[in-house]
Amino acid sequence: MRAMPANKKKKSSKEHRASVKRKSKPQFGPDGPGEKQKSSPACPIVGIGGSAGGFEAAMEFLRNLPQKTGMAFVIVQHLDPHHVSRLSNLLGKVTAMPVSEVTRTTTPKPNAVYVQPPNKCVIAKNGALTLVRREERLNVAIDHFFESLAEECGSRAIGVVLSGTGSDGTAGLRAIKAAGGLTFAQNEESAKFDAMPRSAIRAGFVDLVLPPGEIAREIERIANHPYIRRPLSDPEEIEKAAYRQADDLGRIFLSLKKQMGVDFSAYKESTLIRRIQRRMALHRIEKMSQYARFLRDNKKEIEALFDDLLINVTRFFRDDALFRALKKRFLPALLKNKSKDRQPELRAWVPGCATGEEVYSLAICILETLGRGPSKIRIQIFGTDLSESVIEHARLGIFSSAIEKDVSPARLKRFFIKRDGTYQIHRNVRDICTFARQNICVDPPFSRLDLISCRNVLIYLSPELHRRCIPQFHYALNPGGYLILGPAESVGMYDELFKLADKKSKIYAKGARTSPRTAEIIPQRGPELTHFRGRSTAGAGTNFGGDLLKVADRIMLSAYAPAAVVIDQDMRVQQFRGRTELFLEHTPGPATFNLLQLARPTLVPDLRATIRRAIKTDKAARKERAKVKLGGRNYEINIQAVPFKIPGSDKSWLLVIFDETTKATKLEKLPRVLGKTATEREVGELRRELAASKESLQAIIEEQEATNEELKSANEEIESSNEELQSTNEELETAKEELQSTNEELTTLNEELKCQS
Repeated sequence: MRAMPANKKKKSSKEHRASVKRKSKPQFGPDGPGEKQKSSPACPIVGIGGSAGGFEAAMEFLRNLPQKTGMAFVIVQHLDPHHVSRLSNLLGKVTAMPVSEVTRTTTPKPNAVYVQPPNKCVIAKNGALTLVRREERLNVAIDHFFESLAEECGSRAIGVVLSGTGSDGTAGLRAIKAAGGLTFAQNEESAKFDAMPRSAIRAGFVDLVLPPGEIAREIERIANHPYIRRPLSDPEEIEKAAYRQADDLGRIFLSLKKQMGVDFSAYKESTLIRRIQRRMALHRIEKMSQYARFLRDNKKEIEALFDDLLINVTRFFRDDALFRALKKRFLPALLKNKSKDRQPELRAWVPGCATGEEVYSLAICILETLGRGPSKIRIQIFGTDLSESVIEHARLGIFSSAIEKDVSPARLKRFFIKRDGTYQIHRNVRDICTFARQNICVDPPFSRLDLISCRNVLIYLSPELHRRCIPQFHYALNPGGYLILGPAESVGMYDELFKLADKKSKIYAKGARTSPRTAEIIPQRGPELTHFRGRSTAGAGTNFGGDLLKVADRIMLSAYAPAAVVIDQDMRVQQFRGRTELFLEHTPGPATFNLLQLARPTLVPDLRATIRRAIKTDKAARKERAKVKLGGRNYEINIQAVPFKIPGSDKSWLLVIFDETTKATKLEKLPRVLGKTATEREVGELRRELAASKESLQAIIEEQEATNEELKSANEEIESSNEELQSTNEELETAKEELQSTNEELTTLNEELKCQS
């Protein structure tokens, strides 16, 4: 977190008056790329969208709304384009607020209702409501208005989706939520037609699901919340707020770290504070200290805040110009170079992939570039994100019909399967995409990549994390690989690592220079309250007693601390510390965090035996002079496995430390270095390797014995189940015979009755 700026020059009275004049109109800056300060309406605007059954829902909504909320309400209803609408007259009968149709340019006023006329679309632009021509292909008037509202009003935008068929409104709520606004949907039980609200709810873009009357009462309750009335938009105001509320932010970050395992303390403050205040508005909490206490006892809210902070908003083929550039120039060049390899493979990575639209868009683009004919090039695309829930969504590859706006009919036909009003990505596209949970700020990157698409992720990270990620991307890319960033992002001080290949689309080519071994230190543990309290209260003064020493400690740790990993009892890596590339590597195939699968092959026997010994004895275990062979060179390292527990938890963890003991030695020069004792030393080395192999073999035998015991137990259960099934089968056979006998008796009786008649 940054310290408060100080020693700012005071403005003259003339400058101050000019500043006040410039700020006379409300301004906002939505979260996301290309953040701009611009004019917005003088009051918050609530957009209400409905279709079939939406009229009755809108009537109930207005009936439960008080006359004075200080908000403007815009109703966008799917209407017959060829008939005159009486909607404004009918709605005017249930509310004391004035109701009128939007004209060519209408300035919205508080405590008023505006209705979209037939055969037109209304958008919010330059502080006014404006009419535009209605699209013929798709009736997505609600999406158009909501998206313009998000761009115009930012966090002061509120979207409500009522009863209707189709999926109009889903994409619009996505835009409003991304801009920091609030979103509502009518519950399925009260909706006459539930397709529209259900689409938005399933897509995950709805904050509250309620009947129309309850939505109205909820909006009344939050109307005067500071987040709606006086949203923070100026960076200086946000920095001051962060400084004043440092302790409360620290407690919130601790709650997130404890439950979700992610440290947000190094993320960009402006985004974090706006997102936290958004959650506070939904719960009608005005003080951050109250919200910090609320989080402490509310696990569901921690999960909701976690999802909000990640801003999981994306869409298919976002930025057409980028994908055209990829297909026309960059992908053909990559594929042409790959075709010359003995085992050609194109590998791509999309960090912060959210629900997978970007990954699948890239996959479709690559498949289209390859053509329909057979290809020997293996395609593998990795999509990673912090949130397990969005990763699960991405793996399924099921999306609402709202994607029809972004995906052409030809692509929908070729790459998607339509079922039950949704679209699922075709199996041949899903097969080349692998999704996994990963934190790019802590976890190591994938390796041997040809393309990284990291768009609109870095803008949410602090400069420190930004400086860590760019060299990692350079390290992960093959020579000739490309890095794609968002429109508001750049490689910053690392322009010697990447050269701009396409300025418009922000595509960078990997430079020839080697990735730096940076001394940038990012905290590897959760934030501590002292981290936030340690700020100087004297403005820009340095806290020599605390912060300076911490920074110095971190630099020393970065320079001298050995590489290490934290693993659980199942060998899954939970955290990487230091540079582990000498000892660990990502291998082709499905993504994994199993330590033994990540470890270099020559290290596996010693590593397995050491960890097993530590688990068995519950004490630190050590293996000295383990061998690692890399690039024709020998390395000797010490391995140490230290079991530990976190206070207040019964779960056990292990810290596995890799300590390089000798410099690399070329294999062919080994006898010359060792001189006359080479044979003796070689025998000693072989004996040590044999002992290590025996120890590793013993560990494997013990694992096999444990597995055999489990299999025996499982086999006994299966045999028991088999006996029960046989018994049940015999009972069924008996019942069958009884039924057959009864059936024969009934047949005989039936024949006798026929004869008598």
